Amino acid sequence: MKKLFIYYSLSGNGDVVADYLKDKNIDIRKVIMKDKMPKSYIFKILKGGFLAGINYKAKLSNFDNNIDSYNEIIIGSPIWNGRLVPAINTVLDNINLDKKKVSFILYCGSGKAPKAEKMLRDKFGDIDIVIIKEPKNNKEEIEKKY
Repeated sequence: MKKLFIYYSLSGNGDVVADYLKDKNIDIRKVIMKDKMPKSYIFKILKGGFLAGINYKAKLSNFDNNIDSYNEIIIGSPIWNGRLVPAINTVLDNINLDKKKVSFILYCGSGKAPKAEKMLRDKFGDIDIVIIKEPKNNKEEIEKKY
């Protein structure tokens, strides 16, 4: 079974998860937003939280939406304002997940993501969702949960 991890990472948490999954022979595809986030931490939080809150879909740089050769798709997203990030909203809008095993790895500061989890279950049904609190600081949590 061929697997692909599609993810977004602003602070490096998603990159830590990707490095772990790469060692498990899972293909990796990082998503890059065309519009850059502000450099200031507070402005990142404000802009990112607002855009996530309105389910904004970001423009992506060179995103390859061809997933035909994969049986399983794992989507990785930070949680901003309780929701998936704009880059992942775009991914979900632009790939066909029919006939694919789909799961999610969410990474967030609190280690909880009830809004995002509910939205994903409403959309995809009973899927695997792993929530990891700050993977950069808790690498052992990745091994425990995935």
